[in-house]
Amino acid sequence: MKPKRNYLLLVLKGIGMGAADVIPGVSGGTIAFITGIYEELIRSIRSFDLTAVRMLLRLDLRGFWKHVNGGFLFSVLAGIAISIFSLAKLMKYLLEEHPIFVWSFFFGLIIASSWLVAREVKRWNVGTVVALVAGAAAAYLITVLSPAATPNAWWFIMLSGAVAICAMILPGISGAFILLLLGKYAYIIGAVSTFDLPVLLVFAVGAVAGIISFSHLLSWLLAKYHGVTVALLTGFMVGSLNKIWPWKVVLETYLDSHGTVQPLVERNILPGSYSALHDGEPALLGGAIALMAAGLLLIWGIERGAAVLKRRREKAAVNR
Repeated sequence: MKPKRNYLLLVLKGIGMGAADVIPGVSGGTIAFITGIYEELIRSIRSFDLTAVRMLLRLDLRGFWKHVNGGFLFSVLAGIAISIFSLAKLMKYLLEEHPIFVWSFFFGLIIASSWLVAREVKRWNVGTVVALVAGAAAAYLITVLSPAATPNAWWFIMLSGAVAICAMILPGISGAFILLLLGKYAYIIGAVSTFDLPVLLVFAVGAVAGIISFSHLLSWLLAKYHGVTVALLTGFMVGSLNKIWPWKVVLETYLDSHGTVQPLVERNILPGSYSALHDGEPALLGGAIALMAAGLLLIWGIERGAAVLKRRREKAAVNR
């Protein structure tokens, strides 16, 4: 008998993904991996295929819902939407007012998550090590690229949607940061705030096409080359730590859709240099270390809790 799904828990996991996706530098895919729903999420997105289209055309809504794992996807997407329209403002406030603490927490979170994901590689060999290094190098390179000036043509908006949504489901690579690199973060955020429907529709078409096609590739890689693919995803997470380092100095800025100055290009610095480069502001090293530890402990707690629940389910299945 199939165990009953805890849809409230799935909504909470979606909330975590949504909160991460609005921050340039943190990936919702990382949160999906941490919370153990990553592979099911990829498989569910991939299920939007010709079979699903035929079911819709026949008005077989029950079959369609089952085919696309509708209960799972609806719960996760609902959580993401709730987060974007509520917690996102809180995250934005915290990032503006307490950036060191926020980045420190995520730094600890990603370190622990990388270790946790790496444990999914059953056998480390030359191939998995090369994939790990390649993933880390690729993610690091993305974090040090300078944002580009790009056109506002419809085809580039569509391309931006496709690339950004693919990045959002990759652990360690932030879709919001990819939009920054493509020079479209402020443009798309502005379109959201003014509800510029033509721009949003073109962006959405690119996002839908990108995530469905990319999910097929990623699902195939996980099925055929699980160890190498997970090692590559672990590398993405490790390489992204460069972007999440808490102590930075701003080199270039840009104006967002509200006319507020935002950091565009930053350089990592040591905590000891922070005060000198920020007009005497404290580096808050003690609090930062405490929040890094909190991030580590949170992942450890999630992993321990998941292990306990798994043992209970297995025990209940044996007793039945």
